[in-house]
Amino acid sequence: MTQQQTGHVSIQQLSKTYPTQNDEALTVLDDINLDIQPGEFISIVGSSGCGKSTLLRLLVGLENSYQGQIQVDGKKIFGTSLNRGIVFQDHRLFPWLSVTENIRIALHQSNLSRAEEDVIIDEHLELVKLTKFKDAYPSQLSGGMNQRVAIARSLVNRPEILFLDEPFGALDALTRQNLQDELQRIWQAEKITMVIVTHDVEEAVYLGDRVVVMQPHPGRIKRIVDVPVAHPRKREDVRLHNIKNDILLDFSDPFKDQFHSKPAKFSDYQFAW
Repeated sequence: MTQQQTGHVSIQQLSKTYPTQNDEALTVLDDINLDIQPGEFISIVGSSGCGKSTLLRLLVGLENSYQGQIQVDGKKIFGTSLNRGIVFQDHRLFPWLSVTENIRIALHQSNLSRAEEDVIIDEHLELVKLTKFKDAYPSQLSGGMNQRVAIARSLVNRPEILFLDEPFGALDALTRQNLQDELQRIWQAEKITMVIVTHDVEEAVYLGDRVVVMQPHPGRIKRIVDVPVAHPRKREDVRLHNIKNDILLDFSDPFKDQFHSKPAKFSDYQFAW
């Protein structure tokens, strides 16, 4: 396959259950069907408990027990693979290693010489704009810079797909926006499939070609929303705001209108005096 053809994900009738203390099955995911095209950027958004992080773990191969089918480029997923990278909310860097050596760890299964590793590491430091900090330690960097190191580490093996689990959730608003722009730039440069899980609807719409909206109890796909806005995007684009507001309606309180549909009269209330 060429670079443009790899990174196709097919999810069919996927369900995931966990046993409970009462020997009953707790269904976390139910009948998930999703087709992700090579090079596509998919955002998965949903409230806590909808199973979006569990779905990501299954796609990465960190869990292998499920019902249904998950395939990448026509092959069933079983276990982790260098073709599938992941970035977590916590950067998970080793504090006693420099930026360069933290990235080098991801290459421990490669057959490259140290000189070849250095070339690849330098390329990815340039990609995330951290070349000047190659010899620094995590404690000497900001949270956003450490997360960029984590992104470089996840890309150093040239994966076909990059999964991101709330990668910017612990960062301040300004840093988060800057890293969203960086991620968009990296995605366009690398031309690989990316899938991000997030609670942030605005982030999901800003980054994704499509937004998968999930519902909880059990986790399932409510709908998939297209974001027909070309990259790179501008945050002030009214089309993005309209799509965000439309998706937010999926998370509104279903009982809200029952209490606010008619203004109450003073005489409708009962008092104790």
